[in-house]
Amino acid sequence: MLKKGDINRTKAAYWCVVSGSDILLSQDALPFGTAEALDLPYQQAIEVGRYQDFPVLWLNECDVKRPLELVSLRECLDFPQSLFLLMSKAVQYGHMSQTMRFCPQCGGRNHLNHNQLAMQCSDCRTLHYPRIFPCIIVAVRKQQQILLAQHPRHRNGMYTVIAGFVEVGETLEQCVAREVKEETGIDVTNIRYFASQPWAFPSSMMVGFVADYHSGTLKPDYSELSDACWFDVDQIPLVAPSGTIARELIEHTVGEIKRSL
Repeated sequence: MLKKGDINRTKAAYWCVVSGSDILLSQDALPFGTAEALDLPYQQAIEVGRYQDFPVLWLNECDVKRPLELVSLRECLDFPQSLFLLMSKAVQYGHMSQTMRFCPQCGGRNHLNHNQLAMQCSDCRTLHYPRIFPCIIVAVRKQQQILLAQHPRHRNGMYTVIAGFVEVGETLEQCVAREVKEETGIDVTNIRYFASQPWAFPSSMMVGFVADYHSGTLKPDYSELSDACWFDVDQIPLVAPSGTIARELIEHTVGEIKRSL
């Protein structure tokens, strides 16, 4: 990994210029080139990893002195996974640097510690690392059907699987059971881990599970959902986009059902 002093205006790199969960693209790709060619302030850049043997640098939009047009990181879901994860990393570091400006212990001013990639208080010297919010996301199967739900924020009719934040004092498996019960009224069993995905909106970790229906009648909580239904595999509606763990869970479960027919 490059040290800060090794980053200069003439070394080519990939540039993640971020603000919130938005990122700069150039011709629908992550900007690649030298700081000089791209007119970017290399003095503030931090390396977050490497892609195709080139450094990937994080830079906050507020450090760039010219106007930029950024797009949501969601627009990059079809990028190669290794690159998307580095972009997500930059977004999460950007979120840390912009939302942890003051020490929660003493109220002192925080500054970025470049060695630790954490915010450090100038007064009490406490290090504050990026806050990551754990969430569960689960695909539920009932014999030859999959449970899919629609949220009010999904204006295009998209359906997805159940998800929610982990509460203090509960295991991930308990969170799965609670979220499914609260949002749909049913009980699940045979909860097992599937995969995970960093989700930089703004700084979550999605932990994916699959589970089986156990009991209960489907009764959507309409304060959380617009709809929730059991779907046959030949009647799947518009679902979460490719590149999301939600889509992976749906495709995995649908595939398992089809193989069992």
